[in-house]
Amino acid sequence: MKITIVGRKVNLRDNFKELARKKLARFDRIFDEDADANVTVTVERNRQTVEITINQRGRLYRAEATDFEMNDALDQVMSKLSRQIRKNKTKLEKEIHSQALDQYVQEYLNTPDLEEDNEYQIVRIKKFFVKPLSVEEAILQMNLLDHQFYMFRDQASGEIHVVYRRKDGTYGLLEPEEE
Repeated sequence: MKITIVGRKVNLRDNFKELARKKLARFDRIFDEDADANVTVTVERNRQTVEITINQRGRLYRAEATDFEMNDALDQVMSKLSRQIRKNKTKLEKEIHSQALDQYVQEYLNTPDLEEDNEYQIVRIKKFFVKPLSVEEAILQMNLLDHQFYMFRDQASGEIHVVYRRKDGTYGLLEPEEE
């Protein structure tokens, strides 16, 4: 696994980088050598946030934790990743060890100039490839990313759909309808 460690608003010490590499090494038996792990540490005031994103063949695993100590946040984020992988082990096992997916999610950060009289402000635009998935695969990917919703292209119909997590813990599906 290729590991990239980045500090935002902080210079990371070598012992923290080594600790992060050591903790991520326990996932080597799960992920192939082509997997990319990005560790981002952000410091704002007295809070330190550690975010880890692992990308393997288009499948993203993401967790984030904030604490007063950087090492404590790292421990929390590693626990979250372990729980995600354990929770979805049987579903993920088939995909992790199967043929490589040939398309990656691509995100671009754009910040357009906004007019002052605009009532709604768009502060971030994300562009990404919408790959064909089943509803179950889309829910799995949404849970792995720890998002509240996930947009995907339905394998059967080819239309864009959105799955979302409801307040009661169940899931919803948004499908387009012609007038």
